[in-house]
Amino acid sequence: MLTPDQQAQFREQGYLVLPGFKSPEQIAAVRERAGQIVAGFDPSENRPVFTTQEQDRKVDDYFLESATEVRCFFEEEAHDEQGRLRVPKELAINKIGHALHDLDPVFERFSHGPELAAVARDLGLTRSQVWQSMYIFKQPGIGGEVRWHQDASFFDSEPITVTTFWFALEDATRENGCLWVEPGGHRGPLRERFVREGRQVKMETLDTTPWPGPDYGAVPLEAEAGTLVLFHGLLPHYSAPNRSPVSRHAYTLHVTDAASAYSQRNWLQRGIELPVRGFI
Repeated sequence: MLTPDQQAQFREQGYLVLPGFKSPEQIAAVRERAGQIVAGFDPSENRPVFTTQEQDRKVDDYFLESATEVRCFFEEEAHDEQGRLRVPKELAINKIGHALHDLDPVFERFSHGPELAAVARDLGLTRSQVWQSMYIFKQPGIGGEVRWHQDASFFDSEPITVTTFWFALEDATRENGCLWVEPGGHRGPLRERFVREGRQVKMETLDTTPWPGPDYGAVPLEAEAGTLVLFHGLLPHYSAPNRSPVSRHAYTLHVTDAASAYSQRNWLQRGIELPVRGFI
């Protein structure tokens, strides 16, 4: 699937952009299904909020159990001071996660297949394990910032093998919160580790190397709908808040190599009731 030049770019830069990887029909199918999931979600049952600004907090059962479920999470700014939604429900959801790729037939088809398996092999993943899926809305006006981070912080293994498959379901631009990355930054250290202890999680600081920024080392990855962006688990990346009037839907998969030892301290664990599996 990947040319030698593309493989070399991934090794050297830590990321690769593949335009036109998914068809408009495939994108329409998962977008429609995401809308159906949100329509069936009852916000009165709970107020799950996803934020990367509060990693050192208690995380309730709703979040932890989403490892093997399909659950909706609100944007941080979705509610007012009285706890009421500021916007309609369909414009208030930050993401759906984290087992869409295994539990929902529409997302399962989108998330598996020989093409994705071939890409993974070309990146060096000899035995792929797809741990997590997320449908990210990046809502207009209130789409939250995702601070600088490395995905290996959440999917630690020995050696580190986690690779992110990020699909643009709408055009991603600077205006609506596209990804920013640090080319070559995957050769740096793992700065943080997000670990689970019982029913709580916390972020451990491992290295104080500064994060990049727009003025020192970061570049935007604007991408048209259908694009697949691949990036190494140690690659620092970020997305700004979306204050524009248009959303930036995306879908991500986090994949490790079964040849590496997946950490038992990672927040997301799978058991025999829903074993982790590969692309095919």
